[in-house]
Amino acid sequence: MDMTRADTHADLNRKAALASISVAVLLVGMKAWAVLSTGSTAMLGSLADTALDLVASLATLLGVWVASQPDDHNHRFGHGKAEALAAMFQVVLISISAIGLAFRAVGQFLGQAQVAEAESGVVVSTIALGATLALLAYQRHVIRQTGSLAISTDNVHYKSDLFLNLAVIAALVLDTYIGIKGADAVFAFGIALWLAWGAWGASQEAVDQLMDHEWPLEKRERFLEVVAQHPELKGLHDLRTRTSGNRDFVQFHVWVDGRMTVTEAHRVMDEIEDKLMAEFPGVEILIHPDPEGLVDEDMMGAENLLSPGPDGTSPAILAQGAPNT
Repeated sequence: MDMTRADTHADLNRKAALASISVAVLLVGMKAWAVLSTGSTAMLGSLADTALDLVASLATLLGVWVASQPDDHNHRFGHGKAEALAAMFQVVLISISAIGLAFRAVGQFLGQAQVAEAESGVVVSTIALGATLALLAYQRHVIRQTGSLAISTDNVHYKSDLFLNLAVIAALVLDTYIGIKGADAVFAFGIALWLAWGAWGASQEAVDQLMDHEWPLEKRERFLEVVAQHPELKGLHDLRTRTSGNRDFVQFHVWVDGRMTVTEAHRVMDEIEDKLMAEFPGVEILIHPDPEGLVDEDMMGAENLLSPGPDGTSPAILAQGAPNT
């Protein structure tokens, strides 16, 4: 990835993290006042979630700042995994919040505690809805530009805030105005389940990055389609891919005519890289040329991935199945 593009992405990620922090600070103050005014457990759950959003957003800011640092002697592949670490930190906080809120909701339901002054809670939740919608719109813009995992994870629990605030409004109205006792506790428990589900979903991509999971099958198929366009390639094998932050890495072996000189083989590698860089901007590529037919039997991927698959038309990568998906 060229430095101008990397710097632009880093700046956008930092601005999104700062916007998230600003919204969280505003909402924490408003919701704390509403909890004191209403005594609502659903509102308390919303406050707890927003307070954790604030801490998580601070972690996001740190994560995107570290991830934006240039390669150094101790981190030759960059610092992109800092975003995955920040995302996992957020997942832990969300999970703790969900467990605590569930226990509180059960206790309130069994004790049948009452909600007071629902009006302030409804007003605060309505303002929170507007602020959250504005933040989500800006985060989506940044994610489209940068693909940041940390901002994406931050976006997940701010999306949940929309449902949280709607749930708080519904709980207060049902409990106070319609007279359905226990509604506040039931909605609070539902919020806890929603938070737990969100934490589980948000953890998956972070774990994949930390474990160097392969690219999605569709992305690898397109990669092979681009490589296969070069007329002097005899085959491709031992393809390895991974993602770190917003940077993609790929390495593979190619078969070329064994009579080629080093200079000619180098020219072919450069031409392949140029085509791939045009299709996958910012990807870091490592290509190892082999004379046609040379196979290292110790490799997991010794099969030629440019050959037809079982159906006679698809690339052989489709035949590898579940282990790489």
